[in-house]
Amino acid sequence: MSTRRPPSNAAPLVLLGSRRRGGAGGWTAGSVWLVGAGPGDPDLLTVRAVKAIASADVILHDGLVSPAILALAPAGARRIDVAKRRSRHSYPQDDINRMLVAFALEGLTVVRLKGGDPFIFGRGGEELEACRAAGVDCRVVPGVTAALAAAAGSGAPLTHRGAAQAVTFVTGHARAGEAPDLDWPALARANQTVVVYMGLGAAAAIAERLIAAGRAAATPALIVENASLADERRRVTTLGALGEAAVGLAGPAILIVGEAMALASASLPALAGEIAVGSRR
Repeated sequence: MSTRRPPSNAAPLVLLGSRRRGGAGGWTAGSVWLVGAGPGDPDLLTVRAVKAIASADVILHDGLVSPAILALAPAGARRIDVAKRRSRHSYPQDDINRMLVAFALEGLTVVRLKGGDPFIFGRGGEELEACRAAGVDCRVVPGVTAALAAAAGSGAPLTHRGAAQAVTFVTGHARAGEAPDLDWPALARANQTVVVYMGLGAAAAIAERLIAAGRAAATPALIVENASLADERRRVTTLGALGEAAVGLAGPAILIVGEAMALASASLPALAGEIAVGSRR
């Protein structure tokens, strides 16, 4: 079932009277699982993630988690959309933290289902700290982060001998059209891959700052929108043309800059992601 979002000034939802009775008349403590849902394709979930989702009493999920993944939860599990979107009110992070703790203290198994990996720009660290501070058992299930799916799907390695001895993940989140506050000289060094999350709207500004810091405008670059999903789009370009290549894309998207992106393919195989199990010849 779905749970409607309350107004932004409403108290977080708490499920009362649901503590599970344990042995000798005691109460069974609940737990929180911070689960990486991967880039979107259910086939890229880990086995542990599937097991955690199947055990959930309550799921607090991001907006990027697909319906196909949510369908893996028990029919009676309570689903709460805590997506952060600019166009509508959303739960502040503090409210999400409080809900995780409150539901767990009611004896429930709580799954915080996050797109990608909980610890890659997913604020999973804050949620883990909140659970620890409240004495709530909290476990983390890693997920395939979007950069891995974007690079693998396009056939361009994030590290590559002779072309990329390092890879750096950064956030491109900033005011519209502006570049984020990053160590641009460090990111401009050659023979490394720079992956930018949430940077689509600032693609032109990011490219300008990297070039100004010394990265060659001819450096290969790749933009992948909706990595691993049926509507995935790729644009193979250069750092100098990154801003132009981003026009018309709405995201979520990953920007990848580096010499190894010369291996990227813009074409998508017709049967991408489909593997027949038990069909070994």
